[in-house]
Amino acid sequence: MKKLFLLPLALLAFACGNTAQQPAAEAETETPEVVEEAAPAMASFGAEISADGAVSAAELPAQLEGQDSVRVKLTGSIDKVCQMKGCWMTMDAGGQNMHVTFKDYGFFVPKDAGGNEAVIEGFAYVDTMDVETLRHYAEDEGKSAEEVAMITEPEVKLSFVADGVIIKGYEASEPEMKRHDHDHEHGEEGHSH
Repeated sequence: MKKLFLLPLALLAFACGNTAQQPAAEAETETPEVVEEAAPAMASFGAEISADGAVSAAELPAQLEGQDSVRVKLTGSIDKVCQMKGCWMTMDAGGQNMHVTFKDYGFFVPKDAGGNEAVIEGFAYVDTMDVETLRHYAEDEGKSAEEVAMITEPEVKLSFVADGVIIKGYEASEPEMKRHDHDHEHGEEGHSH
């Protein structure tokens, strides 16, 4: 009878001892944790857009040929940004300087975004900018009074009103992405389409 009583105890001791070792065995067969690479830095401003379907800004002059405006999504490098508030930027469009403003002045881009790649979506058109507007933009850019005074003729320019902008390689803070204050005046020329 003693042997029958010892058998369940031995089985119980063996089973308990086996469970204590189970987690160690499981740890050995665990799959390593997969670490996802961080997505490249990117900041969005204005309406939510994606880079899907964007064409090079260099293709814009050909797309505008024979049309007064075209809705398009472009990608290219930001050349300059308004140093007062970030309320406009310029991009190269096939050797032409394209002036980009933001729909209803509802958003702006960071003043230090120059040199970054951007995706913009909205309307492109050819615009004649008067001397007063050109001088205002030159002041926004930080040009000297002498440089501003040298602007004496209107210019025909490629212009763009962006609904949304994505700046690649740039991380913006949440307040920066939502700001919309603007304390200096712009004329109507070149600001709406």
